Amino acid sequence: MLQTVIDTPQLRIGQAARQSGVSAANIRYYEKEGLLAAGAREDNSYRLYSGDDVHRLRFIRLCRAMDMSLDEVRTLLALDWSRKADCEAARDTLDEHLQHVRSRLAELQALEADLLALRSRCDGSDEHCHIIEALHERADAQPCASPVSGVGKRHV
Repeated sequence: MLQTVIDTPQLRIGQAARQSGVSAANIRYYEKEGLLAAGAREDNSYRLYSGDDVHRLRFIRLCRAMDMSLDEVRTLLALDWSRKADCEAARDTLDEHLQHVRSRLAELQALEADLLALRSRCDGSDEHCHIIEALHERADAQPCASPVSGVGKRHV
């Protein structure tokens, strides 16, 4: 694991949030998910964050900004940059993520083509809007599904 030594005073959650760019709610969530270890607390039970914690939060934020899943972030956090075997694991994690990104790009390109085709149905000169008409037709053509099974699972 990458070990950084950053000499900063102990920070409360609001200060850690400002320095890391991660919201306090997300900091608590990352603690709950095990991405950030629960550590020292003040006498009043306020959680204290170190410079290393702030660095870890910045690392998590960077990975999440690249659309990485929590499991991918967890994998990368567990690796040590000085071990060759960990370099291979990092490459494998990135390769898998690249495959996901390429798949999402293909989905987005298909969505773009669909939206462009939908947009071309109406130029505003008719008595009614063919875009809204087409959307209503599509809604009626949708199969009925239970709310849970109709929800697609996203990567993140």
